Amino acid sequence: MTNSWTDIKNTDLVIVMGGNAAEAHPCGFKWVTEAKHHRGAKLIVVDPRFTRTASVSDYYAPIRPGTDITFLMGMIRWMIENDKVQWSYVKAFTNASFLVKEEFGWSDGLFTGYDEEKRDYDRSSWEYQLGEDGFALTDPTLQHPRCVWNLLKAHVDAYTPEMVERVCGTPKERFLKIAEMIGECSSPTKTMTSMYALGWTQHSKGSQNIRGMAMLQLILGNIGVPGGGMNALRGHSNIQGLTDIGLMSNLIPGYLNIPTEKEPDWETYMKSRQFKPLLPGQTSYWQNYSKFMVSFQKSMWGDAATAENDWAYHYLPKLDVPAYDMLRMFELMDQGKVNLYFCQGFNPLLALSNRGKNTSALSKLKLLVVMDPLQTETARFWENHGAFNDVDPSAIQTEVIELPTSCFAEDEGALVNSGRWLQWHWAAAEPPGQAKHDTWIMAQIFLRVRELYAAEGGAFPDPILNLTWPYADPSTPMPDELAREMNGTALADVTDPADPTKVLTAAGKQVKSFAELRDDGSTACGCWIYSGCFNEDGNNMARRDNSDPSGLGVHSNWAWSWPLNRRTLYNRASADLDGKPWDPERALLSWNGERWEGFDVPDIAPTAKPGEVMPFIMNPEGVSRLFSRGMMRDGPFPTHMEPFESPVQNVFNDRMRGNPVARMFESDAATLGTSDEFPFVATSYRLTEHFHYWTKHNKVNAAMQPEFFVEISEELAAEKGIQRGGKVRVWSKRGEVWAKALVTKRIKPLTCDGKTVHVVGIPLHWGFVGAAKKGWGPNSLTPAVGDANIETPEFKAFLVNIEPATGEALA
Repeated sequence: MTNSWTDIKNTDLVIVMGGNAAEAHPCGFKWVTEAKHHRGAKLIVVDPRFTRTASVSDYYAPIRPGTDITFLMGMIRWMIENDKVQWSYVKAFTNASFLVKEEFGWSDGLFTGYDEEKRDYDRSSWEYQLGEDGFALTDPTLQHPRCVWNLLKAHVDAYTPEMVERVCGTPKERFLKIAEMIGECSSPTKTMTSMYALGWTQHSKGSQNIRGMAMLQLILGNIGVPGGGMNALRGHSNIQGLTDIGLMSNLIPGYLNIPTEKEPDWETYMKSRQFKPLLPGQTSYWQNYSKFMVSFQKSMWGDAATAENDWAYHYLPKLDVPAYDMLRMFELMDQGKVNLYFCQGFNPLLALSNRGKNTSALSKLKLLVVMDPLQTETARFWENHGAFNDVDPSAIQTEVIELPTSCFAEDEGALVNSGRWLQWHWAAAEPPGQAKHDTWIMAQIFLRVRELYAAEGGAFPDPILNLTWPYADPSTPMPDELAREMNGTALADVTDPADPTKVLTAAGKQVKSFAELRDDGSTACGCWIYSGCFNEDGNNMARRDNSDPSGLGVHSNWAWSWPLNRRTLYNRASADLDGKPWDPERALLSWNGERWEGFDVPDIAPTAKPGEVMPFIMNPEGVSRLFSRGMMRDGPFPTHMEPFESPVQNVFNDRMRGNPVARMFESDAATLGTSDEFPFVATSYRLTEHFHYWTKHNKVNAAMQPEFFVEISEELAAEKGIQRGGKVRVWSKRGEVWAKALVTKRIKPLTCDGKTVHVVGIPLHWGFVGAAKKGWGPNSLTPAVGDANIETPEFKAFLVNIEPATGEALA
């Protein structure tokens, strides 16, 4: 989230697309009701189903799953056509004026540089025109035909209200009503906030869904301002923390990158990370990359990381592919190329696409280790439960070891919520029985592996033998020790660059923030964005002062927020070029003539003059991006791409199937179905009564949602002869499930490209362990294809067929 949960109360308009906050995030949704009650805010919901969130909305519109980009590009076109643009913001704080290379263009739904054989783009044409001084060429008048603004106007021109209705199935009059409501928020004194969740991310073009709304918000001037922003609703209380500390296969903590095979040495690695500013006088904060990276290496390998050995760069693995995401890992597993798989706090048999492939892949392992506080289907994938897991255990040779772990209420440490708040919590109980803390288990494994390397050697044991392990009890690293390690420590006196005689932090002390990190080996820091969370002031994550002098829900002394305890990202953009707040009634920051003052930590240097440094300092441009250059694998502008399984053809290119650069393996391409055999669109979702796959172990939750069901319209039920509450069979090219039929008015047929499109809603949670009745969820049916940029599987738009169950299936 660019903003915090508590900031949502400041908005004038909430739009929920790609989420169902009232049902999936009921505690956080209270801030929407606060905005409605105190500011008279309106709530718009755009969703294939009339959800619980839609039931309390001011305006609702249906949409076909997988068509959000068309809706959003249509919104941008309408804003431009009707002059609903926050012009001062757009001209000052976006790259609208930047000139793009002459070679760049698009046709037939594809951008320049596409290689069909490689299923990838050559993105060299997706760059700015540069002057002789190396800075980007711009046209502040926005008249040049190659400026981003005019390219954007041309790109969205096709997305008329009629086009939106044709592709999305959203009635034109509803689209136009929403456009009018959103257009009001182009005023500097009105803001809109966007709330989204997995309904946007779980697509083969999920990243572009989010980009589309971010661009709309930039045009309205709603990024960095109170009550604005792009607010991702995380499905777990610590999913934000998961990505922050690098639990992605291609990341190091703090969103640093694991090197690739094309970067065999430190010099090559750093050369592409210089991040030279693209405007004169602009700050590009990623120019500090080397400070963050060297401090991370010192945190990992201490004295073994030196300038002479390039800070132990050769200890790091080098990726031979963009990422080892879950789709790739299970593909390799299914090919018999993985022997051992550690599964910690994860239930991939139910949570990853194409359950049949998952079962096959797990069956080819030599050893599966499951670390979890509860029984999971993954740990028992080899059991035969008939229709619910029809396998032959005698044919499976995988050895499974279960290591019972503690539950979150039995752990001490910080959870990082959607708003980037690190909130410390304390253990409420001891783990029961033989359960152990995850940290204890992992420490035992590491110490034993290190002993083996010390005794037996190996091809390259150095990264294991030299790993720092500075804990008081090596067998049990404590949460506060780990937190201090992530915060960072001065290994030598850290001095002021402007006055080397002035010591900022003495050797052996916790650094105050990442501003004190150095690339000369004098600092160690496990996660630079967390620097400041546990410094010499103490455990800032444990603060519980809920005072709020701002009245804007800033609560600066409640816990700690990364980076630097900043509550709203890009908050410099909440004031105009002169430093005056766009809305004086919601003033977050202002320029007093000498420095920035206000209620939040400024997103730029406190003394940086308003017109000198632009607010988006993480970008070399210093401004936000309506055009994303070469950062997105599937295009600098979002463009409509049908799901891989669609009831209609792509309106721009009837030969193009799905995202042309999405994650897809040959083995999975053969499992894609067509609308001839599978005529209905399916989408997955969650329920309030169950939390993922945990609460089905709890009899109370199981009783509230005891049995697997699918949701269909009255029209589809009548067409297929399905009785309300009757049992149905639902199947795709990958598998089949049996469920009760919930026949409801909450889903209506849509008309897309002249064709009636029915939607089948499939909630998740059920399996064959736990207190709830046995059943399978959507991943028995979903295709194993993923987003082009982050490889998230496409759970939200796929094709199925449905019929009343007969014979034994009725039992």
